[in-house]
Amino acid sequence: MSDEILVIDDSDSVRRLVTSALRLAGYQTVEASDGRIGLDKARSRMPSAVITDQNMPNLDGIGFIRAFRQLPGSAGVPVIFLSTENADILKQKARDAGAIGWMTKPFDDRKLMSVVKKVLGR
Repeated sequence: MSDEILVIDDSDSVRRLVTSALRLAGYQTVEASDGRIGLDKARSRMPSAVITDQNMPNLDGIGFIRAFRQLPGSAGVPVIFLSTENADILKQKARDAGAIGWMTKPFDDRKLMSVVKKVLGR
């Protein structure tokens, strides 16, 4: 497992916001523009945490989490779900797939860092 946080979002601006906040806080990041690319990056180097969007082309966030949880070494990796949606049914699907944190867009950097630190135990 690496010390990197994998950030998956099809929006370049959201990915930049998340990665900038993480880097300013001292975290290393790896980026992916959809779930399929994120899965490929996780296969080649297991991250220490994942932040994923839901609505993306090729493989959505729930699909990514389900596939990610099948990878060797992924069981202890926290996944934070990031979405514009706040429906309880979607939150439950994300939890059932293996997400342990949830953030609704738009978000602020303090909230993001609070959630990241909590799931990483820092």
